[in-house]
Amino acid sequence: MPAAASSIDPADVERFSRIAAEWWDPRGKFAPLHRFNPVRLAFIRDQALYRFGRDGAARRPFEGLRLLDIGCGGGLLSEPMTRLGFQVTGVDASERNIATASTHAAEQGLSIDYRASTAEALVEAGEPAFDVILNMEVIEHVADPGAFLRDCTALLKPGGLMIVATLNRTLKALALAKVGAEYVLRWLPPGTHDWNKFLKPDEIRGFVTQEPVVVDGPFGVVFNPLTGRWTESADTDVNYMMTVVRDAA
Repeated sequence: MPAAASSIDPADVERFSRIAAEWWDPRGKFAPLHRFNPVRLAFIRDQALYRFGRDGAARRPFEGLRLLDIGCGGGLLSEPMTRLGFQVTGVDASERNIATASTHAAEQGLSIDYRASTAEALVEAGEPAFDVILNMEVIEHVADPGAFLRDCTALLKPGGLMIVATLNRTLKALALAKVGAEYVLRWLPPGTHDWNKFLKPDEIRGFVTQEPVVVDGPFGVVFNPLTGRWTESADTDVNYMMTVVRDAA
């Protein structure tokens, strides 16, 4: 692992590495992400269409744009983004996650640049900037969320779009996303999340106050137990997303 990987939490990397083979099992340990994916994909697509003025009726509306999926896991977002036309780089600190993602992409006939690396390492290596960065359910798992978010911002092109999704540090989130999801409903393996590492929207803003970016949101996402679906909502008490747009040059 690169020496620059200061934001990495080794315990979290190991926790996800142990279950890496289950990423693409919709009934396995990552079943909650499979259920969560449709609302995430719709939000990403809508934000990118608006930001870059692309035609939503096109089959591959994002041809010519580079996208970084940071903390890509097994590739649940990288693959649909590739199908939408993005040139995708998927980065994860877990080599086992990257192996799973690479194998699945090859089976699907998709060309995705997967790398076992970190945001810090990309910055140090002088990686060309990206049009879009997906920072989805990752920041609550890193050791230094502020440094991590600023490194991601440094990888964003002028006029580029970053989408950050995370969990709010509220008592409601403790009850639902931690105790409920891990110990009552058993949606997630116990220990998946540390409530103390959940982040409030104002903290996300505060991390990049000195950066040349505009932050919008939060945009809430809620689960309806009657339909089994996630939808966008004004309720940001548990899950939420924010957009970060780098100032145009």
